[in-house]
Amino acid sequence: MRRNMNTLDRRVRGLLVAPAAIVVGILIGPGSAGAIVLYALAAIMLATSPIGFCPLYALFQWSSRGRQSLTH
Repeated sequence: MRRNMNTLDRRVRGLLVAPAAIVVGILIGPGSAGAIVLYALAAIMLATSPIGFCPLYALFQWSSRGRQSLTH
């Protein structure tokens, strides 16, 4: 697995977006379908932030790391 997220992307996911999704999920009702979707998204963001790899980025061949030099 190659990292495809830069440091800023990882920090924003882990420190801003995931907690915001959890708070919004609590505000709209913890057992509602919308809250469950938000909790799942927050869990994915919290899991992918430390490892620096986003499966969705890999699926679409995106990278927030910029151009990488090829090493042999």
